[in-house]
Amino acid sequence: MRSAECGVRNDPSAPPLGNPQSTVRILGVDPGLRVTGFGVLDKQGQQLHYVASGCIKTPDGELPERLKVILNSLSEVIALHQPDQVAVEKVFVNVNPQSTLLLGQARGAAICAAVLANLPVGEYTALQVKQAVVGNGHAAKEQVQLMVQRLLKLSGTPSPDAADALACAICHAHGGLGLGALETRGFSVKKGRLI
Repeated sequence: MRSAECGVRNDPSAPPLGNPQSTVRILGVDPGLRVTGFGVLDKQGQQLHYVASGCIKTPDGELPERLKVILNSLSEVIALHQPDQVAVEKVFVNVNPQSTLLLGQARGAAICAAVLANLPVGEYTALQVKQAVVGNGHAAKEQVQLMVQRLLKLSGTPSPDAADALACAICHAHGGLGLGALETRGFSVKKGRLI
């Protein structure tokens, strides 16, 4: 796994899983073809506890090999941290259609890693993630990093990719797959707000 290059941090003081009814471990993934961020947290009641985060960097080369690195590295993260659920950021339509297609393939590799481990996958737009973490769907990356640091009581600021992955996990913890109090089905998103 190439995650050490982006500063994987593990919190040895993270609470043990204990009672499976009271704790849910969530893996958040911010897919990218060059850098895929991941973040693991535990949700105990209304409390969120940081477990680990980092980045998977793919080498330059052919697309299939890069996708294999993402799939294998996320499979290692899943095996190591044993998440109960996975949250993945959805692809947004980019100005460059080729970039959008490549990002979609990286996202597919991330989802495959979760599905191969029989884990449920929640999917969230960047707008939904930013709204859940910062309160503004159009927040800057720096705002997301600072809010993730604050919400998870981290001693330092996580890298942008790791912060986005942790933010995706936080978003999932607040409302995904029946975990949170927010019911979003039937609502629309306008300017970063549920309507």
